[in-house]
Amino acid sequence: MKEFSFMRYRWLYFAISAVVIIPGLISLVINGVRPSIDFTGGSLLEVRYVQSDPPIAIERESIQEVVGDEVEIISVQTSGSNQAILRMPSITNEQKDAILDQLDDPLTTVEQLRFETVGPVLGKELFQKTLLAVVIVSIGITLYVWRQFHSAKYGVSAILAMFHDSIVLIGLFSLFGRFLGAEVDVLFVTALLTTLSFSVHDTIVVFDRIRENQRKHPTLQFTTVVDASILETLSRSINNSMTIIIMLLVLVLLGGDTIRWFSVALLVGAVTGTYSSTFIAAPLVVVWDNWQKRQKKKLAT
Repeated sequence: MKEFSFMRYRWLYFAISAVVIIPGLISLVINGVRPSIDFTGGSLLEVRYVQSDPPIAIERESIQEVVGDEVEIISVQTSGSNQAILRMPSITNEQKDAILDQLDDPLTTVEQLRFETVGPVLGKELFQKTLLAVVIVSIGITLYVWRQFHSAKYGVSAILAMFHDSIVLIGLFSLFGRFLGAEVDVLFVTALLTTLSFSVHDTIVVFDRIRENQRKHPTLQFTTVVDASILETLSRSINNSMTIIIMLLVLVLLGGDTIRWFSVALLVGAVTGTYSSTFIAAPLVVVWDNWQKRQKKKLAT
């Protein structure tokens, strides 16, 4: 078997993850995440300026100045050529019409493209369902991997690697929200669940090769089998992930503002999912196996 000692540096892999995770966790404790109106409740108004060169800048301060102090504009996001999405606390249709009247003057013609209002009760319900979905997915994946590989160490290691990816993604978005204004919305939840699936998919490929090599070489040390299995699957994992990463990178750079943070979330998930399947999940299995052997020796003595 080809051999390269990946597992010799397993604590380095854990340290790299800690360097990425700890700032995000600190930001989560201090700042939390910046929820969109999908979770907090509020109103969203999307408008389009008919003029190719609107007389006011499409930014929060300029639009707030035009609208006045009666309604707080929480954020303004461009959604296309001369289009803007205004987010604000829940408003009535009358208030919405007043905003359009204020934005629409002889020098500026504004068209309404979309108007949505989400109540705080619906936002709270959506948040609870999101947490429930993550819990159900986690339990289901753990039980499935445990059953397929007939060992708890594979199931638990896969779920820990999956949580690693989730924490990295949520922590980074806490930092993005603090410094770049990124909001957590339903699209972010979609990206989070996709990340969980991507992470486990790649992890199972590595685990399956470990199981196959164990059957072929039952006399080899488990660490040696894991090193060889990683070497055999690493190029496949990288090649597979790079096609996804390149596509997502193009979406981040060239996609519209409405899907930019969704693309960023998927990009982060693809990168950390590729990393964790090889450098988190597999080392965790080795750590678990070494712990089991130490326990057996203690019982034997």
